[in-house]
Amino acid sequence: MRVDGACHCGRITYEAEVDADNVLICHCTDCQTLSGSAFRTVAPALPGTFRLLTGAPKTYIKVAESGVERAQVFCADCGSPIYSGPVGGGSSFVGIRVGTIRQRDRLPPRKQVWCRSAQGWLQQLSSLEKLQTQ
Repeated sequence: MRVDGACHCGRITYEAEVDADNVLICHCTDCQTLSGSAFRTVAPALPGTFRLLTGAPKTYIKVAESGVERAQVFCADCGSPIYSGPVGGGSSFVGIRVGTIRQRDRLPPRKQVWCRSAQGWLQQLSSLEKLQTQ
C-alpha cells in the first residue's frame, strides 16, 4: 500500500510502500519510553521504498536488548518520531511510525510483540468513559 506522511509541524515529509498485513504494536519498554506512550504502532516499509521528500530529520541511535543498533529518526523541530531503521541506512527493515502516516485509518495492527512488557491497564480501555473532544 502506498502511503505518505509528515511530522506534526510538516517540515519532514515522506512516502513509502508499506506491508499493511504486518502492521504491529510493540509493547517493549524502549518503545514505551521513546513514544512517550504505552506502546508504539509500526508499519514496515517494503525494502527500498521509504523516501524522505522534505526536511532534515535528527537521528538517535538506540541499542536493543539484543545489542543491535537501530536509528530512531525524528523531527528536530516538533519531536515527532518518523521511523526507525538500520544505522547508516541500507535496505533492511524500516519501521514507519503509524501516527505520522496520513492513511493511518487504513492500517489496523495485525499483531502485538513484546507483550511481556505491556501495561496491564490496556485491557481496561474499552470500559473507560469516551468523549468526542476534550
